[in-house]
Amino acid sequence: MAQKKLALVTGANGHLGNNLVRLLIEKDITVRASVRNIKNKEPFAGLNCEVVQADITDKQSLISALQGVEVFYAVGAAFKLWAKDPKKEIYDINLEGTKNTIEAAVAAGVKRIVYVSSIAATDFSKLPIKESNGYNPDRRDMYFNSKNDGEQLAFELAKKHNIELVAVLPSAMIGSKAFAPLSVSYNIIDLILKKQIPVETRITLNWIDVKDVAEGCYLAATKGKNGERYILANEKCMSIKDTTKIAQELFPELKIKLPIAVPKAGLFVAAWFMELAGKLQGKAPLITRKDIAMFSGLQQDFEISKARKELGFNPKNSKQVVKEAMYYLQDNKERFY
Repeated sequence: MAQKKLALVTGANGHLGNNLVRLLIEKDITVRASVRNIKNKEPFAGLNCEVVQADITDKQSLISALQGVEVFYAVGAAFKLWAKDPKKEIYDINLEGTKNTIEAAVAAGVKRIVYVSSIAATDFSKLPIKESNGYNPDRRDMYFNSKNDGEQLAFELAKKHNIELVAVLPSAMIGSKAFAPLSVSYNIIDLILKKQIPVETRITLNWIDVKDVAEGCYLAATKGKNGERYILANEKCMSIKDTTKIAQELFPELKIKLPIAVPKAGLFVAAWFMELAGKLQGKAPLITRKDIAMFSGLQQDFEISKARKELGFNPKNSKQVVKEAMYYLQDNKERFY
């Protein structure tokens, strides 16, 4: 389907949202960018797009932002793995946001929705992980639950209201332009460069260039099949340890040490202390016991032939992505302190 008319991107000041706005502008698509806080103008400096206020928890604001829109990129969501009240601050916001997103699109007469889900909404128990494996049976994390239940709700409502919807499932997005505060994934690269990951957690990540995900979103809008889901990831994951080795190679002057291996019991004790400190300070701990239980040793290798074949998705390899992300953060570090 040709995409010439107006497109809306929610969460347009976030890492993916902002890079998607830039990509669409490059493709001569008229873009309306929606943000919760209209005062934050920095991510849109020099960009030829309309910026409006909208919040996924306020359906009327979405209906207003969607007037005249043909393709709706539903990027906006609560993306965090920790909160004081995770059900209220993560799960409830994302589920209500999904319901509002679809219903507002229907009310505004939108033709097609590209719904940004996450690899969190895949079943990690069978490798390589693919779309047809179904949804994640692990219910220990409220963010993961919100992406699993949110994506299924999106498809259910789209079918009920007869609106076209394609879901994309990105992995850990890094690289390219970013604004403070850094996203959860990009922040891990930053922590490695700041030498703030001292112990080996055996956690792996599937690094993907945010620009490749933005391109994947556009491809989903133009080539994606209605009612289908597409994983936007790399085939192979990378451990934090191997990611740290790349930092050592690129920046020997930083004298970054590899994380030290400790028994799993020791990781749980360290995580308990970090959680306690997090509660006292009211901020996210570096790692939690749940993170260790869910992610230590978990492999994140994906089968992406569906996105390659049906969309023409062709991501940059993860080692190159990590290198470029590290160079970007080092070159712009004063902006993120």
